[in-house]
Amino acid sequence: MKYTFTTLLFLLTASSIMAQEPHNEDGKKLDKTKMETEDYLPEIHGTIRGKYEYQPEMKASRFQVRNARFSLTGNVHPIVAYKAEIDLSDEGTIKMLDAYTRIYPVNGLSATIGQMRVPFTIDAHRSPHQQYFANRSFIAKQVGNVRDVGATLGYDFKGRFPFCIEAGAFNGSGLTQQKEWHKDLNYSVKAQFFPINGSNLTLSMQTIKPDIARIYMYDIGAYYNFCGFHVEGEYLYKNYENNAFKDVHAVNSFINYDLPLRKIFSKISFLARYDMMTDHSNGKANEESGKLEINDYKRHRITGGMTLSIGKKAFVADIRLNYEKYFYRKNAVPLESEQDKLVVEVMTRF
Repeated sequence: MKYTFTTLLFLLTASSIMAQEPHNEDGKKLDKTKMETEDYLPEIHGTIRGKYEYQPEMKASRFQVRNARFSLTGNVHPIVAYKAEIDLSDEGTIKMLDAYTRIYPVNGLSATIGQMRVPFTIDAHRSPHQQYFANRSFIAKQVGNVRDVGATLGYDFKGRFPFCIEAGAFNGSGLTQQKEWHKDLNYSVKAQFFPINGSNLTLSMQTIKPDIARIYMYDIGAYYNFCGFHVEGEYLYKNYENNAFKDVHAVNSFINYDLPLRKIFSKISFLARYDMMTDHSNGKANEESGKLEINDYKRHRITGGMTLSIGKKAFVADIRLNYEKYFYRKNAVPLESEQDKLVVEVMTRF
């Protein structure tokens, strides 16, 4: 598998002379007549999310800058694009997120190498400004959230039955431990199908080995947009090698309805979400026992709220108001940040 992946990556890169159309980092076609004056210039984007949270059980509150994210994207050649993204305040911590080069050898194909979001699931792959709720689902935050260093191959077909697929190999040591040598890599593949307008079906698989046991994850999700509604559901199954930890199940489902407005706000969105997860281990063994242990206890959550959008475009300037209600089993030990709370967030994207 390793040999095949490396060989394909080499062949695709070597075939760059066959390129038919120039693209930017997101796969958008570029105008060759503007390349020297416009398309070679980098684009700067950013997302700032400031939030206030109140926890009724503790009768305590806090303010946070959840994200102060900036990205630089551009092209150095009609078929060579790049992206560098840093978060200056991820809950007060500076993190380098994306740093990769993407090559488009032939029309529809892409090869990427660097630091990136691993292609897996629907919700975990959303950028902060594209999220429907102030806080991410359990799938996106605890169970299926992975960013790593590696390489991917992608193919995007825009014919009668459009689909896109991306597969990659990654170090498995995260973003900061890049000097280590690895005998076992992580692998991921994600396929998206668009059977009818406004719909999406996503199938993805991933295998990682964070410590003593290899972990296999399988995810299926779908959404449909119609008459102002967005309906989405996703299920993730996680299996640990040699029964090192019991299987994990996670679900995320929600509905969003957009009501257009004419004054001050462009629309108001009404949202409801149900998500859950069973007892979960991050795959790293306890130093004393040498066994995997529970890092996140089983829980259910119901989230309700509304989003006021100021900009004409979606996900540009939003005010998100959510209330999250958690349900734990007896004797569970919930984290302070994973309990009932009221959230007010202002998100701006530029």
